[in-house]
This record gives sequence, C-alpha cells and structure tokens, in this order.
Amino acid sequence: MTVRLRLAHTADLEPRELRAARALLDAAFDGGFSDEDWDHGLGGLHVLVHDDAGLAAHGSVVQRRVRHRERWLRTGYVEAVAVRPDARRRGLGGRVLGELERVIERAYDLGALSASPAGALLYTARGWRRWDGQVHGLSPDGIVRLPQEEGGIYVWPALAGALRSDREFVLDWRDGDVA
Repeated sequence: MTVRLRLAHTADLEPRELRAARALLDAAFDGGFSDEDWDHGLGGLHVLVHDDAGLAAHGSVVQRRVRHRERWLRTGYVEAVAVRPDARRRGLGGRVLGELERVIERAYDLGALSASPAGALLYTARGWRRWDGQVHGLSPDGIVRLPQEEGGIYVWPALAGALRSDREFVLDWRDGDVA
C-alpha cells in the first residue's frame, strides 16, 4: 500500500481537502467533533496522510500563546489528530505526529496539546509529558482557573525543560474548549 504525506497551510488546502479532513474527523470521533473543534485546527499547518483509499490521517498545529513564569510563549498547539477507523494500528498517527513535532521544534518555544485519556496513549508513547500543574485561561474577565482541563494537557519534552509545574500555565482564550 502506498502512503503519501503532505504538509500544507490551511490557505493552501483545496476546499475538497478541507471537506475530506472534516469528514475524517467526524468519522474518527463518532460525530463528537464540533464546529468549534474544527475551527481550532484551522489557520496553521496540516499534515495529511493519504493511502490507496484516500485520506487516512490528519493533524494540525496552530500557533497559540501560553503564559508561563511571566513570559508568553509562542506555542505550537496540536489539534484535530485522527486516523480513519479502517487505517488504525498502521503507524499513521505516529507519522502525523512526527511531522507536527518537527514543525514544533523548529518554529515554536513550546509544543502543547489537550488529549482524552484514550488519546493520551498515542502522545505519551512518543514522549509527550502530562502537565501536572494548574491550568488557567485568559478569559474576557481576566485569568480564570480551568480545573476541568488539568490532567489533560501534554507538552512536548524537547521544548519543555524550563517549565515548572508549581507555576501557572495560562492559555490564550478561544471559543469552545479553551484547551
């Protein structure tokens, strides 16, 4: 089976490619992938993996700001990672992440993502570390703690050396899930 990987900015994707990525995410998340989730994955770089049957895997990295230790870090935030159900367990998720991690290491101060307990297995197997400290969001009303996000944030270790879990981790605000 032939597998092709493509890295492209949202602006360089054809409408049919964006529709295919959205359909893949809807299928992979059993309809639990919202319009806001989709919006969070746009505006950055996408990794698309095609096999002989079409789009098999997708992930994106978008720029966000995270404040830590009184400094706003340019953060490559991983979003919208999914593998087509019939293409799972073939290493395609790892290929997507490998390319996203390469982008993060070369272009950002920090890499971060939010994962469900089931999804976290993919990330921790690749070396992503769970953020054990508090999580906050810079809301329209100021900085608010987001305890529901604690335990579900992961950071890319190659860039996480200066992080301290006894200090706040403040995410920039966005509609829908902040993390």
